[in-house]
Amino acid sequence: MCLDIGNQTHLVGAHGNSVDAAAKKEANGSLADLNPTVVFVLGGPGSGKGTQCANIVQHFGYTHLSAGDLLRAEIKSGSENGTMISNMIKEGKIVPSEVTIKLLQRAMLEGGNDKYLIDGFPRNEENRAAFEAVTKIEPSFVLFFDCSEEEMERRLLGRNQGREDDNIETIRKRFKVFLESSLPVIEYYNSKGKVRKIDAGRPAKKFMSQ
Repeated sequence: MCLDIGNQTHLVGAHGNSVDAAAKKEANGSLADLNPTVVFVLGGPGSGKGTQCANIVQHFGYTHLSAGDLLRAEIKSGSENGTMISNMIKEGKIVPSEVTIKLLQRAMLEGGNDKYLIDGFPRNEENRAAFEAVTKIEPSFVLFFDCSEEEMERRLLGRNQGREDDNIETIRKRFKVFLESSLPVIEYYNSKGKVRKIDAGRPAKKFMSQ
């Protein structure tokens, strides 16, 4: 998979100068002024997005930002937003755009890189439109990890991470949300020729050959 991605000009260019990026950040604090390359990584829960993002980071110098990890970190912080996020995740709902975008913006401004993989966001069309409106950034392209619901469920139930959102009821709510809300985002970007589809039903070690 990484070899195929590497053929895309957006990924194989010279690595960004993190010092310059950091200097720009200090000068104006604006994400749009940094003009980072952004790749959205989308797929159902358990489709293997995080695992493959690690491969891309290793080979191409991207910084991986998981929307889910940022939200879970906010929950652990004990903030008021964290309580709201926790309740929404348990109900299988999508966290408000402004909350997730703020966390992503902060992480990108602090990241010191100019190339980011954003994993698990946007979750719906409102997320997508809000991200582009707030950040003034459009993704270079979108990686779509295509995997059957049966395989994703098997993987999630087999995980040993102790995550509260990995129980069968919540998993199926997440599947429903993905089908109803996230697929339209993928269809939107596909209409713009920006989607790279990955067969995520295969073992992770085989992705590298795609």
